[in-house]
Amino acid sequence: MKMSAAIRTTLIAMVASVCLSSPSFADSGTVKLTIYKAGWVIGASGGQGTLHFHGRRYSLTTGGLDYGLVFGGSKTILHGQVSNIRSPSDIEGVYGAAGAGLAVGSGARAIVLTNQKGAVLQLTGTQVGLLANLDLSGLAITLD
Repeated sequence: MKMSAAIRTTLIAMVASVCLSSPSFADSGTVKLTIYKAGWVIGASGGQGTLHFHGRRYSLTTGGLDYGLVFGGSKTILHGQVSNIRSPSDIEGVYGAAGAGLAVGSGARAIVLTNQKGAVLQLTGTQVGLLANLDLSGLAITLD
């Protein structure tokens, strides 16, 4: 079976373009957040943080609302990794969670959140204060 030169050239070009192209994979970075939370039935949270991505540091602002059983106030310091991002702006968005907890004094905290862009935050840290909660919460993160 003989193959024409045009078909052979086209096949070689197609194979070369597939083999030599570099795919665009999602990347990851590190995150540190400090969040203050207070409430009575309806709670609010706010804070700041940093994203380290490709050797650069980006400032973040957080804010959110909680609804359910919320009583007291706390300060939480979280650190960890954000994955499935291609650029720093992919961390921006709203992260939702249902949670329950009790903080009297100081305690450990761990959480995994995903936003509408597919960014995944895996965070651990400490929570200090007096806070009881059984609530639905939303946390918005924006780049400064």
